[in-house]
Amino acid sequence: MAIQGAAITGQRPAAPRTVAPQRHAMVLSLAAGLLVLVSVVSLLVGPHPLSPQQVAGALLDYQGTTVDRIVAHIRLPRLVTGLLAGLALGGAGAIMQGLTRNPLAGPGVLGINAGAALGAVIAIGVLGISSVTGYIWFALAGAALVATLVYLLGAMGRGGATPFALVLTGAAVSALAASITSAISLLDRSAFQDFRFWVVGSLTRADLDSAVAILPFILAGAVLALTAGRTLDAVALGDDMARSLGTRLARARILCAVAVVLLAGSATAIAGPIAFVGLVVPHLARALVGTGYRAVTALSMLLAPIVLIAADAGGRLLVAPQELQVGIVTGLLGAPFFLVLVGRRRMAAL
Repeated sequence: MAIQGAAITGQRPAAPRTVAPQRHAMVLSLAAGLLVLVSVVSLLVGPHPLSPQQVAGALLDYQGTTVDRIVAHIRLPRLVTGLLAGLALGGAGAIMQGLTRNPLAGPGVLGINAGAALGAVIAIGVLGISSVTGYIWFALAGAALVATLVYLLGAMGRGGATPFALVLTGAAVSALAASITSAISLLDRSAFQDFRFWVVGSLTRADLDSAVAILPFILAGAVLALTAGRTLDAVALGDDMARSLGTRLARARILCAVAVVLLAGSATAIAGPIAFVGLVVPHLARALVGTGYRAVTALSMLLAPIVLIAADAGGRLLVAPQELQVGIVTGLLGAPFFLVLVGRRRMAAL
């Protein structure tokens, strides 16, 4: 994942654009408040709408009633899983875009989510490992393998590992990983049920035990991502300038790659390969707090859970009493944004 991308437009690297600390703090506070609001709404809406009093009663005085079970065993685990997966995807997307200097980079676009899903499905369908604590290691290995493969294949071209080459390579590797995943599911009927979960991304099978098991990996990745902000600001100036500022590029890229693998692999292990969240959210963060990566990464980790939880709640309401999986909703929302983003960029290779 040691990628030395250049800006898609071919322009010289620009210094990070920052905003006043007061605005940064205000935006983070507003995002945190919105996250709390969306979280509360997520506990209230669904096929069985609940009142705030019912939710509070279930959380504070569990009696085992139907309402209590809905809150404690369905909606609360979905909320916690959405929070963790969103945080991980937002952080992974911000780090990938900063590391590659590629606005089209993201765990889904570059195939890392597909690699993590393939690793998990191999563990489930071939090895019979059914717990998150068991197949998380396979998800992380799949994410790391695909990240390395995409870079190596992308670097083989005449221009090296350019953003355009990495996007095309990521799409090809994603298709290969998805094909292998499909083959495993067709050969093993029991694995098919789990494949249905992986292929679209979902929070419907969330449980608190899995969230607790995955938490250390996400925390480790988040710490690495947040501490990489200053390094990514230096990388944004170009490799030569970064070296002149004392940045150890090889070490920085390895640490960033580890952060991305931990975050993207963990998110996929608990929620499946959810597309576009890691791609779209960092762009929104940069529009609000500038291009300094410490601010962008922190805000992305707040905005992505908002998007994911809101998409999950929306999926429950759009086709009630049925529901759309969260990966479908984020795909419907994210695909148009991706097309607009590509259309606004003049890629030299085209």
